Amino acid sequence: MMNRIKLLDVLKRHITNEIVVSSYSTATDWIEINDRPLNYFSHGAMGLCSSHGLGLALARPERKVLVLDGDGSLLMNLGTLVTLAVAAPKNFLHFVLQNGSYEANGGHPIVNQQVDFCGIAKSSGFKTTHLISELSDFEAKLPKLLKEDGPAFITLMVEQGPLTPRSYDEMYRPERRAALRRELAKGA
Repeated sequence: MMNRIKLLDVLKRHITNEIVVSSYSTATDWIEINDRPLNYFSHGAMGLCSSHGLGLALARPERKVLVLDGDGSLLMNLGTLVTLAVAAPKNFLHFVLQNGSYEANGGHPIVNQQVDFCGIAKSSGFKTTHLISELSDFEAKLPKLLKEDGPAFITLMVEQGPLTPRSYDEMYRPERRAALRRELAKGA
């Protein structure tokens, strides 16, 4: 199992001009670690992180789109995997941080903590899936993952984060969306 903060710190060191889509607990951690214009935060959209990422990937095929999804969030919109597999954007990487809980809602356990998300993604039509549970393995594989064609689905086994109250106000400021639009207008 990986610590999410350490995992996100590794990701930060490899990010260049990719669009990173995240929501809830992972988003609050990501904004603290790597606050940048090319971050897209799914506002009040539990379960829709991957759908927002798909829209960005289709609209901006010249940029990689990395979705940092949660297992509880993905369960709320599991049908998105079939849509993603059929749309097959080559610039799409779907990372699911699996901690077995609805962390943003108080850490309530998901119904089946043994869900094989890679198996579901594979049977939905994803050709590339990875299961990573060690930080050293993530760090070793990440450069190749960022270069390969998608869509790719990567389950990251993480520990549950702190259940302290989180503020989402900072990530939803209109200035952030404006900065993202300006950055996308520049091109890749």
